[in-house]
Amino acid sequence: MSERQSYHMTPEELQRHGQEALAWLARYQERVEELPVLSRVEPGAIRALLPPSAPEEPEPFAALLADLERIILPGITHWQSPSFFAYFPANTSGPAILGELLIAGLGVQGMLWATSPACTELETHVLDWLVELLGLPAAFRSDASGGGVIQDSASSAALCALLAARDRATGWETNRAGLAGQAPLVAYASPETHSSVEKAAVIAGLGREGLRLIETDANHALRPDRLAAAIAADRAAGRLPCFVCATVGTTSSNAVDPLRAIGEIARREGLWLHVDGAMAGTAAICPELRHLQDGLELADSYCFNPHKWMFTSLDCDAFWVADRAALVRTLSVLPEYLRNRATESGAVIDYRDWQVPLGRRFRALKLWFVLRWYGAEGLRHHVRRHVALAQEVARRVAASELFELAAPAPLNLVCFRPRHGDAFGERLLERLNASGELYLTHTRLDGRFTLRFMVGQSQTEARHVERAWQQIEAEAAALAAELAAGEGAPR
Repeated sequence: MSERQSYHMTPEELQRHGQEALAWLARYQERVEELPVLSRVEPGAIRALLPPSAPEEPEPFAALLADLERIILPGITHWQSPSFFAYFPANTSGPAILGELLIAGLGVQGMLWATSPACTELETHVLDWLVELLGLPAAFRSDASGGGVIQDSASSAALCALLAARDRATGWETNRAGLAGQAPLVAYASPETHSSVEKAAVIAGLGREGLRLIETDANHALRPDRLAAAIAADRAAGRLPCFVCATVGTTSSNAVDPLRAIGEIARREGLWLHVDGAMAGTAAICPELRHLQDGLELADSYCFNPHKWMFTSLDCDAFWVADRAALVRTLSVLPEYLRNRATESGAVIDYRDWQVPLGRRFRALKLWFVLRWYGAEGLRHHVRRHVALAQEVARRVAASELFELAAPAPLNLVCFRPRHGDAFGERLLERLNASGELYLTHTRLDGRFTLRFMVGQSQTEARHVERAWQQIEAEAAALAAELAAGEGAPR
């Protein structure tokens, strides 16, 4: 039986063990470059090392840290490795880590202004800061008709936008009476749009058949002429178009949809235009890259993820609407136990009305820390550095005899494919990732297997990119030689 008088961690123990945990994290950051980027464990290996039942007796903190090292670390794919070039960045940083620590310690439930005024007001203010820093439309500011809120992800932002679009298109009848009796609602996106929009269509009741995927051009961007034709065909068939999603920087290829042309169609047809800036939205902190969001003033909503390329750890999606009343009308539910004087005064924002869940974390604190630690100057420095490194990779690909570019590279993602075909590319990717020295992922563009090289991790430097490219070329040359010799030919 434990002899503890209290099972809580005392303030003195919190300070001591907190220092130990931070020391472990600092050592992790120092050595992450040397760890295999992609975890090598087999399925079930981590669970096999865990006891079958939770402990009956308390355990010392030293045992927790020891098992973090022994059990958990081998099962981590190191998203913070400077040689992580897969998927998209999921950056963290010192100020974000410390912000998360304080968020956890404060334990704020920010569902209402009244439940922690600082949580709400800091969030509103920081989102207004970002409007200015990114050159976003003034309508997104809280002192205009719109405003910003932090969601957990771009997926939640897309769902909230689609729900508001659905209700607005039906005169809010779907909000009151549901979808029964309504004309079939239709949303529009391209095949390159993030899969979260398809999921949102299912959740919002439109169904997968209520999402039209509009043809893209040679650069994988949505074609406005095809969008206009699809809307006309749906109206003629008695369906009700309500929503279109455009993307600045698609996941597969970083394609940029023509926002202005799409926005003009949406305005003319009365559709809600949601723009997903996901990873690429951070680039707008650099004035020379803001041309990618030309036409954004025509959008009803916009989001991007500071937790991808703005060094603010998961989860943190910045979401703005041009008309907050439409969003609140869709998502507001007020039971008696949440009624309070501040809410009834109409003078405050209750962010529970801007999202699907009721509960919410104090995410603005870590974003505030990041913006203040780096400043706009520091963020621009790193964005420009990442873009320059990716552009150098694109130049290497263009000059290579082994590879060719598969798509334009406007920012920090380079999509390329081997000249030897899809099977060769699949084998090459397998060999590269098995080395543990880097991590790449793939997509399919124009039906062909395509390698993706994403530059955006916090600690990635020119030497990491150079080393990765040398390894890619060396492995490709070796595989090509084997193929020519008839050995290990890809199947």
